[in-house]
Amino acid sequence: MTAGLRRIRLSDKAIDTSLVYGEPYETDDGTTIITVARPGGLFRPVARPAGIFVIREGKTRWVPAADSHRLGLIAIVGGLLPAIIAAVAVLRRPPWPDLPRG
Repeated sequence: MTAGLRRIRLSDKAIDTSLVYGEPYETDDGTTIITVARPGGLFRPVARPAGIFVIREGKTRWVPAADSHRLGLIAIVGGLLPAIIAAVAVLRRPPWPDLPRG
């Protein structure tokens, strides 16, 4: 058992119990990789990737998983929200009644 894996097991009380840990996988160069997922879903149980622990030469490193779909949705909503607010502001009080006739 590597020192990094021992450190993870000793700190079980500090680890969130709502995470699911995969089986440790050891690569050819001696690096141990442990996958971590977060359970969820109301009607259909799913496990979303949270990241991986990489244990190399006795040092443990956490690599978070990035959900590209969620990041894309945040970017789209972040761009559409100002456009919707501006459109509502113009439709509620359009600028053309204040134009001088003439």
